[in-house]
Amino acid sequence: MRARTLGSTGLVVTEIGLGLAALGRPAYIDLGRGEDLGPDRSRETMERRAHEVLDAAAQAGIRYIDAARSYGDAEAFLASWLKLRTPTDITVGSKWGYTYTGGWRMDADVQEVKDHSLEALRRQLSESTALLGDRLDLYQIHSATLESGVLEDLAVLAELNLLRSRGIAVGLSVSGPRQADTIFRALEVAVDGVNPFQSVQATWNILEPSSGDALLAAHQAGWGVIVKEALANGRLARRPAAPRVVEHIARRHHATADQVALAAVLANPWADVVLSGAVTVDQLESNVAATAIELEAQELAELLRSAEPAELYWRTRAALAWA
Repeated sequence: MRARTLGSTGLVVTEIGLGLAALGRPAYIDLGRGEDLGPDRSRETMERRAHEVLDAAAQAGIRYIDAARSYGDAEAFLASWLKLRTPTDITVGSKWGYTYTGGWRMDADVQEVKDHSLEALRRQLSESTALLGDRLDLYQIHSATLESGVLEDLAVLAELNLLRSRGIAVGLSVSGPRQADTIFRALEVAVDGVNPFQSVQATWNILEPSSGDALLAAHQAGWGVIVKEALANGRLARRPAAPRVVEHIARRHHATADQVALAAVLANPWADVVLSGAVTVDQLESNVAATAIELEAQELAELLRSAEPAELYWRTRAALAWA
């Protein structure tokens, strides 16, 4: 597992990181998750599962763990694991801007609610630091969009600058069909001449590569780049959802679909960390094996022919069931 610095933050990360979106709450939008986890979604069982995958991640050499306030009890599960294992070489990132409203119910009508206000930032930062303490290394806006107005909120940006001055790196994650526009706008913002952001987390996969140019620009500006949803919420790891070309190239490399999809992301020189969303140890180990695959330029071109129009991709994602 190759280590590198996350842009200009000084934080040490690895090419594969672990995202806890699917491990901290009973329901999430990954295809096949019900089969992976089974019916028992109690807090105790989910915490045990989270710890098992975190143990496997540490054993594999993963140095970056990504959580969020809206991931149910993900921060709490991570905090209890950190207390038990006391690792000294793990970089921890979390996010604010969504509140978990699922009430630990699979059938909740609304699982999370967006709020990018200054009040939400202060409240959720207090909640995150109460759990993670000085282990919180990177704090990110969760799913910033142009429409949310958060990049024009001078009070929020000033508060993020203050957070950065206290030694916590500041970033943003983006989502939706206008990811690239949001990233380019974020590169321009400033309060008193200071841009608070040092990293960006975005969706990039062979079905939705539209953020690529913006991520390259962010990388060139010295920002760290974290890639999420590399497997398109399971669409690139599950039959029959995975495009045939993924399976074809996987057979050529004696690999699996998830490994090829992740290898395609790792081939981008601007990608510092690619997140695994594994919910089992076997999935994590398979994802990590993607680092051994070197795709040829022609193979990358073949894979990218599977790309969908961004609007279609995000409509499809929005229609996935929480399970």
